[in-house]
Amino acid sequence: MQWKLRGVRNLGVVCVIFHSSWRRRWASCSPPVPTWQGVYEDPNLVVVARLEIDAAGAVRISAPNAIIDVQMSKPERADLRRRLDTGLARSWSSVGPLVLEFDGHNFHKPGGVAPQLEWDEAGKKMVLVFYLGNRQSVHVPLDSVADFTNDA
Repeated sequence: MQWKLRGVRNLGVVCVIFHSSWRRRWASCSPPVPTWQGVYEDPNLVVVARLEIDAAGAVRISAPNAIIDVQMSKPERADLRRRLDTGLARSWSSVGPLVLEFDGHNFHKPGGVAPQLEWDEAGKKMVLVFYLGNRQSVHVPLDSVADFTNDA
């Protein structure tokens, strides 16, 4: 089996873990609910993600992922997903804040243009924009959750 696991307890591997906080710039919208999690899967990529926004506006995001270079059976893919979920749960306590700016719809790095998160106030939907090297970005839908589970 040849797949590359990225973002799970390996500092030498390029991974996408965003740690963020921002100073509130809520225009006329209300802040999104505090905890979100979700998953994105296609034949070549699996991303599990968590997002937490605290009352002070601090944001923490983690999105471990795996690039899949070969065909995987359903049990192999389920095992991979479990490993990503478990790694995310184990490492979540070490995810710290960084600065993001919020314009009422998009969260982006200070002075940046590319959205890191997209918030739809009317639909109460949050999406993580996942960037991985020179590949096209993917949108990871996040569900509002009361508490995080090990099954994104």
